[in-house]
Amino acid sequence: MTILVTGGRGQVARAVVDGLLTAGQPVRVASRDPEAAQVPDGVQAVRVDLSDPGTLPAALDGVEKVFLYADAKGIDGFIAAAEAAGAPHIVLLSTSSLTRANADRNPIAQMHVAVEDRLRASGLPWTFLRPGTFATNTLQWAPAIRATGVVKAPYPQAHASAIHEADIADIAVKAFTEPGHEGQAYLLSGPESVTQQEQVDCLAEATGRKIRLEEVSPEEYRATLSRWGGDNFIDQLLEYLAMWDGKPMPVCPAYTELTGRRGRTYAQWARDHAADFRPAD
Repeated sequence: MTILVTGGRGQVARAVVDGLLTAGQPVRVASRDPEAAQVPDGVQAVRVDLSDPGTLPAALDGVEKVFLYADAKGIDGFIAAAEAAGAPHIVLLSTSSLTRANADRNPIAQMHVAVEDRLRASGLPWTFLRPGTFATNTLQWAPAIRATGVVKAPYPQAHASAIHEADIADIAVKAFTEPGHEGQAYLLSGPESVTQQEQVDCLAEATGRKIRLEEVSPEEYRATLSRWGGDNFIDQLLEYLAMWDGKPMPVCPAYTELTGRRGRTYAQWARDHAADFRPAD
Protein backbone atom coordinates (compact mmCIF):
# COMPACT_ATOMS: atom_id res chain seq x y z
CA MET A 1 0.00 0.00 0.00
CA THR A 2 1.65 3.23 -1.17
CA ILE A 3 0.48 6.52 0.33
CA LEU A 4 0.88 9.68 -1.75
CA VAL A 5 1.53 12.85 0.27
CA THR A 6 0.91 16.06 -1.67
CA GLY A 7 2.34 19.47 -0.81
CA GLY A 8 5.65 17.78 -0.09
CA ARG A 9 7.52 20.98 0.77
CA GLY A 10 5.02 22.01 3.48
CA GLN A 11 5.54 21.63 7.22
CA VAL A 12 2.44 19.46 7.68
CA ALA A 13 3.28 17.21 4.74
CA ARG A 14 6.79 16.63 6.04
CA ALA A 15 5.38 15.69 9.45
CA VAL A 16 2.92 13.29 7.78
CA VAL A 17 5.76 11.66 5.83
CA ASP A 18 7.80 11.21 9.01
CA GLY A 19 4.79 9.75 10.83
CA LEU A 20 4.01 7.30 8.05
CA LEU A 21 7.61 6.14 7.83
CA THR A 22 7.66 5.60 11.60
CA ALA A 23 4.51 3.50 11.17
CA GLY A 24 6.26 1.43 8.49
CA GLN A 25 4.15 2.69 5.58
CA PRO A 26 5.55 3.14 2.05
CA VAL A 27 5.37 6.80 1.03
CA ARG A 28 5.56 8.77 -2.20
CA VAL A 29 5.89 12.56 -1.96
CA ALA A 30 4.26 14.90 -4.49
CA SER A 31 5.38 18.46 -5.12
CA ARG A 32 5.30 21.02 -7.92
CA ASP A 33 9.09 21.07 -7.56
CA PRO A 34 10.16 17.58 -6.44
CA GLU A 35 13.86 18.41 -6.70
CA ALA A 36 13.40 21.07 -4.03
CA ALA A 37 11.40 18.79 -1.72
CA GLN A 38 13.48 17.53 1.17
CA VAL A 39 12.50 13.87 1.47
CA PRO A 40 14.01 11.12 3.61
CA ASP A 41 16.29 8.57 2.01
CA GLY A 42 14.38 5.93 0.09
CA VAL A 43 11.28 8.09 -0.45
CA GLN A 44 10.34 8.87 -4.04
CA ALA A 45 9.47 12.47 -4.90
CA VAL A 46 7.28 13.02 -7.98
CA ARG A 47 6.01 16.09 -9.76
CA VAL A 48 2.33 16.88 -9.20
CA ASP A 49 0.61 20.10 -10.16
CA LEU A 50 -3.13 19.92 -9.47
CA SER A 51 -3.70 22.52 -12.17
CA ASP A 52 -2.10 20.12 -14.67
CA PRO A 53 -4.06 16.83 -14.66
CA GLY A 54 -1.41 15.25 -16.86
CA THR A 55 0.91 15.05 -13.86
CA LEU A 56 -1.51 12.91 -11.85
CA PRO A 57 -1.71 9.40 -13.40
CA ALA A 58 1.96 8.52 -12.83
CA ALA A 59 1.89 9.91 -9.29
CA LEU A 60 -1.28 7.94 -8.43
CA ASP A 61 -0.10 4.65 -9.98
CA GLY A 62 -0.25 1.97 -7.28
CA VAL A 63 -1.47 4.45 -4.66
CA GLU A 64 -4.21 3.37 -2.24
CA LYS A 65 -4.35 6.47 -0.04
CA VAL A 66 -3.63 10.18 -0.51
CA PHE A 67 -2.89 13.06 1.86
CA LEU A 68 -4.32 16.01 -0.05
CA TYR A 69 -3.91 19.76 0.28
CA ALA A 70 -7.03 21.64 -0.79
CA ASP A 71 -6.94 23.26 -4.23
CA ALA A 72 -10.38 24.18 -5.49
CA LYS A 73 -9.11 24.96 -8.99
CA GLY A 74 -7.61 21.51 -9.43
CA ILE A 75 -10.03 19.33 -7.49
CA ASP A 76 -12.14 18.13 -10.44
CA GLY A 77 -9.10 16.91 -12.35
CA PHE A 78 -7.73 15.26 -9.23
CA ILE A 79 -10.98 13.43 -8.51
CA ALA A 80 -11.19 12.15 -12.09
CA ALA A 81 -7.60 10.91 -11.96
CA ALA A 82 -8.08 9.34 -8.53
CA GLU A 83 -11.23 7.52 -9.60
CA ALA A 84 -9.40 6.21 -12.68
CA ALA A 85 -6.54 5.07 -10.43
CA GLY A 86 -8.83 2.90 -8.27
CA ALA A 87 -10.48 5.33 -5.83
CA PRO A 88 -7.87 5.75 -3.08
CA HIS A 89 -8.89 6.95 0.37
CA ILE A 90 -8.39 10.72 0.56
CA VAL A 91 -7.35 12.40 3.81
CA LEU A 92 -7.91 16.10 3.17
CA LEU A 93 -6.15 18.89 5.03
CA SER A 94 -9.11 21.24 5.43
CA THR A 95 -9.75 24.04 7.94
CA SER A 96 -11.90 24.71 10.99
CA SER A 97 -12.72 28.16 9.58
CA LEU A 98 -15.46 26.63 7.42
CA THR A 99 -17.41 25.79 10.60
CA ARG A 100 -17.51 29.40 11.85
CA ALA A 101 -20.36 31.85 11.57
CA ASN A 102 -18.52 34.08 9.10
CA ALA A 103 -17.45 31.25 6.81
CA ASP A 104 -19.57 32.54 3.92
CA ARG A 105 -17.39 35.65 3.66
CA ASN A 106 -14.08 33.97 4.38
CA PRO A 107 -12.34 33.09 1.08
CA ILE A 108 -10.10 30.52 2.75
CA ALA A 109 -13.10 28.78 4.26
CA GLN A 110 -15.00 28.87 0.97
CA MET A 111 -12.12 27.29 -0.94
CA HIS A 112 -12.12 24.39 1.51
CA VAL A 113 -15.92 24.11 1.39
CA ALA A 114 -15.70 23.73 -2.38
CA VAL A 115 -13.12 20.94 -2.09
CA GLU A 116 -14.99 19.11 0.68
CA ASP A 117 -18.24 19.29 -1.29
CA ARG A 118 -16.63 17.87 -4.42
CA LEU A 119 -15.07 15.00 -2.49
CA ARG A 120 -18.37 14.20 -0.80
CA ALA A 121 -20.10 14.10 -4.18
CA SER A 122 -17.42 11.83 -5.66
CA GLY A 123 -17.07 8.09 -5.32
CA LEU A 124 -13.89 8.45 -3.28
CA PRO A 125 -13.64 7.52 0.41
CA TRP A 126 -12.61 10.56 2.43
CA THR A 127 -11.59 11.88 5.85
CA PHE A 128 -11.46 15.61 6.56
CA LEU A 129 -8.94 17.08 9.01
CA ARG A 130 -10.05 20.56 10.09
CA PRO A 131 -7.30 22.21 12.13
CA GLY A 132 -7.53 25.78 13.33
CA THR A 133 -4.53 28.06 13.68
CA PHE A 134 -1.23 26.42 12.76
CA ALA A 135 1.64 27.01 15.17
CA THR A 136 3.82 27.27 12.06
CA ASN A 137 2.09 30.57 11.24
CA THR A 138 4.42 32.22 13.73
CA LEU A 139 7.37 31.36 11.48
CA GLN A 140 6.49 34.67 9.85
CA TRP A 141 8.12 36.27 12.90
CA ALA A 142 11.39 34.41 12.39
CA PRO A 143 13.22 36.89 10.11
CA ALA A 144 12.56 39.81 12.46
CA ILE A 145 13.44 37.80 15.55
CA ARG A 146 16.71 36.60 14.00
CA ALA A 147 17.62 40.13 12.92
CA THR A 148 16.40 42.30 15.83
CA GLY A 149 14.86 40.18 18.58
CA VAL A 150 11.65 42.18 18.18
CA VAL A 151 8.21 41.04 17.00
CA LYS A 152 5.98 43.88 15.79
CA ALA A 153 2.30 42.90 15.88
CA PRO A 154 -1.10 44.25 16.94
CA TYR A 155 -3.28 42.71 19.63
CA PRO A 156 -0.60 41.18 21.90
CA GLN A 157 -3.39 39.62 24.02
CA ALA A 158 -5.08 37.94 21.03
CA HIS A 159 -5.47 34.22 21.70
CA ALA A 160 -4.96 31.14 19.55
CA SER A 161 -5.19 27.44 20.32
CA ALA A 162 -2.39 26.86 17.82
CA ILE A 163 -1.76 23.29 16.71
CA HIS A 164 1.61 21.63 16.20
CA GLU A 165 1.99 20.15 12.72
CA ALA A 166 2.98 16.84 14.30
CA ASP A 167 -0.45 16.62 15.96
CA ILE A 168 -2.13 16.99 12.56
CA ALA A 169 0.19 14.32 11.23
CA ASP A 170 -0.67 11.95 14.08
CA ILE A 171 -4.35 12.07 13.13
CA ALA A 172 -3.58 11.68 9.43
CA VAL A 173 -1.52 8.57 10.17
CA LYS A 174 -4.34 7.11 12.26
CA ALA A 175 -6.82 7.78 9.46
CA PHE A 176 -4.52 5.96 7.03
CA THR A 177 -3.61 3.00 9.22
CA GLU A 178 -6.75 2.29 11.27
CA PRO A 179 -10.29 1.42 10.22
CA GLY A 180 -13.29 3.58 10.98
CA HIS A 181 -12.13 7.01 9.82
CA GLU A 182 -13.75 7.13 6.39
CA GLY A 183 -16.57 9.66 6.20
CA GLN A 184 -15.37 11.47 9.35
CA ALA A 185 -14.48 15.15 9.80
CA TYR A 186 -12.25 16.02 12.75
CA LEU A 187 -11.94 19.50 14.27
CA LEU A 188 -8.40 19.90 15.59
CA SER A 189 -6.60 22.44 17.75
CA GLY A 190 -3.72 22.70 20.13
CA PRO A 191 -4.28 21.73 23.79
CA GLU A 192 -4.39 25.27 25.18
CA SER A 193 -5.19 28.84 24.26
CA VAL A 194 -2.17 31.15 24.33
CA THR A 195 -1.81 34.84 23.56
CA GLN A 196 0.62 36.32 21.07
CA GLN A 197 2.62 37.69 24.02
CA GLU A 198 2.76 34.19 25.54
CA GLN A 199 3.91 32.77 22.21
CA VAL A 200 6.75 35.30 22.08
CA ASP A 201 7.66 34.38 25.66
CA CYS A 202 7.78 30.70 24.67
CA LEU A 203 10.10 31.52 21.78
CA ALA A 204 12.37 33.52 24.08
CA GLU A 205 12.61 30.61 26.50
CA ALA A 206 13.17 28.07 23.74
CA THR A 207 15.92 30.07 22.03
CA GLY A 208 17.57 31.43 25.14
CA ARG A 209 17.27 34.93 23.68
CA LYS A 210 15.57 38.10 24.79
CA ILE A 211 12.61 38.64 22.44
CA ARG A 212 10.25 41.56 22.77
CA LEU A 213 6.76 42.03 21.35
CA GLU A 214 6.23 45.62 20.24
CA GLU A 215 2.59 46.50 19.67
CA VAL A 216 1.83 48.21 16.36
CA SER A 217 -1.42 49.29 14.73
CA PRO A 218 -3.35 46.91 12.49
CA GLU A 219 -2.49 49.10 9.48
CA GLU A 220 1.22 48.96 10.26
CA TYR A 221 0.94 45.17 10.53
CA ARG A 222 -0.88 45.05 7.20
CA ALA A 223 2.20 46.45 5.49
CA THR A 224 4.37 43.80 7.15
CA LEU A 225 2.04 40.98 6.10
CA SER A 226 1.90 42.04 2.46
CA ARG A 227 4.88 39.79 1.74
CA TRP A 228 2.98 36.73 3.04
CA GLY A 229 -0.36 37.00 1.25
CA GLY A 230 -2.97 39.10 -0.51
CA ASP A 231 -5.58 41.44 0.90
CA ASN A 232 -8.10 38.66 1.58
CA PHE A 233 -5.61 36.75 3.70
CA ILE A 234 -4.58 39.88 5.60
CA ASP A 235 -8.17 40.97 6.19
CA GLN A 236 -9.06 37.58 7.63
CA LEU A 237 -6.01 37.50 9.90
CA LEU A 238 -6.64 40.97 11.30
CA GLU A 239 -10.32 40.17 11.84
CA TYR A 240 -9.30 36.95 13.60
CA LEU A 241 -6.85 38.76 15.91
CA ALA A 242 -9.44 41.42 16.81
CA MET A 243 -12.08 38.74 17.47
CA TRP A 244 -9.89 36.85 19.93
CA ASP A 245 -8.23 39.85 21.59
CA GLY A 246 -8.37 39.12 25.31
CA LYS A 247 -10.66 36.14 24.71
CA PRO A 248 -9.42 32.54 25.16
CA MET A 249 -10.05 30.37 22.13
CA PRO A 250 -11.87 27.05 22.60
CA VAL A 251 -9.83 23.87 22.55
CA CYS A 252 -11.04 20.93 20.48
CA PRO A 253 -10.96 17.49 22.17
CA ALA A 254 -10.58 15.33 19.05
CA TYR A 255 -6.81 14.81 19.32
CA THR A 256 -7.04 13.44 22.85
CA GLU A 257 -10.15 11.41 22.03
CA LEU A 258 -8.41 9.78 19.07
CA THR A 259 -4.95 9.27 20.57
CA GLY A 260 -5.48 9.12 24.33
CA ARG A 261 -2.77 11.78 24.71
CA ARG A 262 -2.67 15.52 25.28
CA GLY A 263 -1.63 17.44 22.23
CA ARG A 264 1.71 19.19 21.93
CA THR A 265 1.77 22.69 23.42
CA TYR A 266 2.97 25.84 21.73
CA ALA A 267 5.94 25.76 24.11
CA GLN A 268 6.83 22.34 22.69
CA TRP A 269 6.49 23.69 19.16
CA ALA A 270 8.81 26.57 20.07
CA ARG A 271 11.43 24.12 21.35
CA ASP A 272 11.10 22.00 18.22
CA HIS A 273 11.59 25.06 15.98
CA ALA A 274 14.01 27.06 18.09
CA ALA A 275 16.69 26.93 15.39
CA ASP A 276 14.40 28.77 12.98
CA PHE A 277 14.44 31.80 15.31
CA ARG A 278 18.15 31.92 16.11
CA PRO A 279 20.59 34.03 14.09
CA ALA A 280 22.84 32.08 11.75
CA ASP A 281 26.33 31.52 13.13
